[in-house]
Amino acid sequence: MTSYEAELVVERREFAADGVLALTLRHPLGEQLPAWEPGAHIDVVLGPDLERQYSLCGDPADRTAWRIAVLREPDGRGGSAYVHGQLGQGDKVRVRGPRNHFRLEPAPRYRFVAGGIGITPILPMLAAAEAAGAEWTLLYGGRTRNSLAFTEELGRYGDRVTVAPQDEVGLLDLPSVLDGVPDGTLVYCCGPGPLLDAVEARCPGGILHVERFQPKAQVSGADSEFEVVLEQSGKTVTVPVGVSVLDTVRAAGVEVLFSCTEGTCGTCETDVLEGTPDHRDSVLSEEERAAGETMLICVSRCLGKRLVLDL
Repeated sequence: MTSYEAELVVERREFAADGVLALTLRHPLGEQLPAWEPGAHIDVVLGPDLERQYSLCGDPADRTAWRIAVLREPDGRGGSAYVHGQLGQGDKVRVRGPRNHFRLEPAPRYRFVAGGIGITPILPMLAAAEAAGAEWTLLYGGRTRNSLAFTEELGRYGDRVTVAPQDEVGLLDLPSVLDGVPDGTLVYCCGPGPLLDAVEARCPGGILHVERFQPKAQVSGADSEFEVVLEQSGKTVTVPVGVSVLDTVRAAGVEVLFSCTEGTCGTCETDVLEGTPDHRDSVLSEEERAAGETMLICVSRCLGKRLVLDL
C-alpha cells in the first residue's frame, strides 16, 4: 500500500477548547497536500515508537493546509503530552496519509452524534452534508461547555446543532435523535467507547457508521497456530499463538505499513487472497468482515489453518 509521507511545518497552534489544541500543518515549500474527504485521518510521527492518528478537521477544499486537533490526556500514552508540550509553532513533524475508514456516504438525511474530541471527523461532514442539501442534525456532548471544541464554528448552523454539556444536562439524550429516524437516514458517531456502545445499541447496523479511538472489546475463539503465505514475497511463515501476523511478517523481513497495532487506524489493512480471517479489529464494517477480502494484520488472525495475503 502506497501512502503520502512528508515533513510538514506546524504553522499555527491555537486552543479550540480547554485542553484541545488545534494545529495547522503546511508543506515547507508550499506544495499542495493530497486531497481528502470527510472522515479521513493522518498518521503523525512524533518520535521513535511514538506515532498517533488524528482526524482531519479543516476544509477539504484547502489543499494548502491540514488541520488536526489533539486532546490533552494526562493519563494517555505520551502522544498528546508531546503535542501539547513539545511540538511548537514552526517545528516540523512527519506525517503519512490520509486514510479514510469513516467515509460520509450519500444520503438525504443524517443524524450526527459526537462526544468530546470525536467532533473532529464530524466537523467536515457537516459542511459536506450542508453543501449537498441534505437534512441533518448534530448532538454534541462533553464534560463541560468549555471542553467542547469548535463551538464557535458550529454556531453558524443554528438550531441544527444541539450542544449538551454533561455538567449542565446530564448524559446525551440519544432517543431524541435516534428513535424513529426516517428511512434513508444515516447515523454517524464518534467519541468515547461508552457513547459508541450506547449508540450501537439503539441503531440498526445498516444505518450506523462509527469511528473508535480505542479498540472495541472483541469476542474471539481460542488462538491457534496457522500458516500465512505471502504471495508477492514468495515466503511462507507460521504465526504462533500469542504473536500477531504483523510481527511474524516483519520478522520474516517483509516491510509492512502499520501504526496503532490495536486495530483502530486501518494502516495495516491487507488484501486476503485465500483463507478466512478471524477479524478482531475496530475498523471494518460487518459487510467488510463477511466479505473477508481484507484484514487488519496487527490484531486479526485466521479461522482455519492457512491464509494467503497479498504481501
